[in-house]
Amino acid sequence: MKRIHLFCFALFIGCSGLFAQNKQLLYDFVEIPQALMVNPGMQTDFKWYAGVPLLSGLSVQAGTSGLSVHDIFADDGLDINDKVRERAVYGLNTRDMIGTTVQIELLSGGFRPANRPKDFYSFGIYHETDFVNYWPQDLAFLGYDGNANQLGRRYRLDDLKLRGEILNVFHFGINREVNPNLTVGARAKIYSGILDFNSTANEGYFVTNEGQENLLSSTLVSDMQLRTSGYEEIKEALDDDVPGDNGTRLRDVFVKRGFLGGDLGLGLDLGFSYNLNEQTTITGSVLDIGFIYHYSDPKNYTLEGQATTEGVRIILPNALVNPSGDFWQDLVDEIEELVPFEDNTNSYINFRPTKLYGSIRYSFGEPDGTAENCNCDYRVSGSRSSGIRYRNSLGGQLFVINRPRGPQAAVTAFYQRRFGRALSLKATYTADKFTFTNVGLGLNMQAGPVNLYLMADNLLAYQNIADSNYASFQFGLNIISWDRN
Repeated sequence: MKRIHLFCFALFIGCSGLFAQNKQLLYDFVEIPQALMVNPGMQTDFKWYAGVPLLSGLSVQAGTSGLSVHDIFADDGLDINDKVRERAVYGLNTRDMIGTTVQIELLSGGFRPANRPKDFYSFGIYHETDFVNYWPQDLAFLGYDGNANQLGRRYRLDDLKLRGEILNVFHFGINREVNPNLTVGARAKIYSGILDFNSTANEGYFVTNEGQENLLSSTLVSDMQLRTSGYEEIKEALDDDVPGDNGTRLRDVFVKRGFLGGDLGLGLDLGFSYNLNEQTTITGSVLDIGFIYHYSDPKNYTLEGQATTEGVRIILPNALVNPSGDFWQDLVDEIEELVPFEDNTNSYINFRPTKLYGSIRYSFGEPDGTAENCNCDYRVSGSRSSGIRYRNSLGGQLFVINRPRGPQAAVTAFYQRRFGRALSLKATYTADKFTFTNVGLGLNMQAGPVNLYLMADNLLAYQNIADSNYASFQFGLNIISWDRN
């Protein structure tokens, strides 16, 4: 029972969140400045905007793939040991993921130069925490059931794939209307790494066979590596802090490393919007083409080599010569010599998880009133000077993100409805590897210069959060000045 409790604890600490980083509700929501972050080439008529610090953009995504808390802890009369074994250990596979992502805008703003009315510049700083871990299927089998009665079975070490990072991103973007039908944009980024860890290029196996001098013979063939940066400095800060300091030392480390005093990298976002005709628009963007060079505080751990052991062997009468010998320690020393566990401080480069968006949108239903009466933008096609305004939009979106086990995709259908100047709603249906019942709703409100938006995904699952495989929430508050048409 103790083994089951420990396994459940480790499982659900790891399953605290899973993410795709897909912002399908925000994408191409042209009334919201933060939509420029997912498509720098979005059509926009902002004169200028200023985000409220720490409140202009908050995004949290969480969930599980293949398993929910309800699957294990539901009061359904089934034994928890059986549920862990059948639904977790033997129910998940190496394609299932566990992780979390959080983004917080620390500073954001944008403006349209008076002498270049077709350009719009945006800038800011945001914080990101990102973690992903694929389910280590064979290692879970080995950890739960052990290798008893598993002669000849190879447990794959390459099932272990995980990565995580904490960083701040400094960015500056240019959005330009090339002509009445085409808008393009680019965003340059500087990454300031706070903490990074990854173990994705593992190889090897563990196998048990019949022994020659003992009952069983175990063989380990390993080429494994865990790379970290920032961990040692953060660990020292935790050790140095004393009660009553309120984590001052740790906070100083996060501030220093997050504001260009840690690992540094460069990135680029690109995007466009193109009107096929007056009512049909296609868009696309590629985000985070970039890397981070981890050099400020690297610490890496490796396990490389091959070893075969038949366990503790006590050979009489030779063992009587040294009856106080530590046979277990001798065994450990022998294995460590054959498969050395080492560490180093080599610098390394990590490439960012690149994301790709695309959409097609059809707009219809001109609103009441004339274009001259409106100085807010809810036009979704046509040039800024055309004065065309549409109440409704519908279409489809595609999202792809690069992951350690290959691309991960999602498709979305959406409908957007505008109610005059003050209110706009966007409803989405998304299908991906986490759920096929993801219905989301985004709300944007404009009260004078004050802009407020709220968005949530997978609304059907909110009636039982514990049984949900995915949830997403976004919130933002801005001050906006619109360009008159």
